[in-house]
Amino acid sequence: QLQLVESGGGSVQPGGSLRLSCAASGFTLDYYAIGWFRQVPGKEREGVSCISRNSGSTNYADSVKGRFTISRDNAKSLVYLQMNSLKPEDTAVYYCAAVRSCTYYSGSYSVILIGADYWGQGTQVTVSS
Repeated sequence: QLQLVESGGGSVQPGGSLRLSCAASGFTLDYYAIGWFRQVPGKEREGVSCISRNSGSTNYADSVKGRFTISRDNAKSLVYLQMNSLKPEDTAVYYCAAVRSCTYYSGSYSVILIGADYWGQGTQVTVSS
């Protein structure tokens, strides 16, 4: 079965850290850029970060720049999102997606994911005191 599986979510206090992982099953990540987006009920989906196929390019939404770091290990078919200095407004379900390309879009101050072929079921991140 071809799928992505996210893990690493949980509940943390403001200022805390979490590392999300995105694992590919049934296909190789090498051919795709990988992006992370988050969804809060009642709000628009927000592209948070993305990384190119060879890790040569990364992009971040303004809301997470300087706090989140995306990385990938193609040999292990894993992509990571290190989230530091978490804020209550980071609370959301986080999804990873295998995409054809991605870029920062200044119109929305976020990351645009283009041509998503696969995405996961999401992992909940809750930041609360």
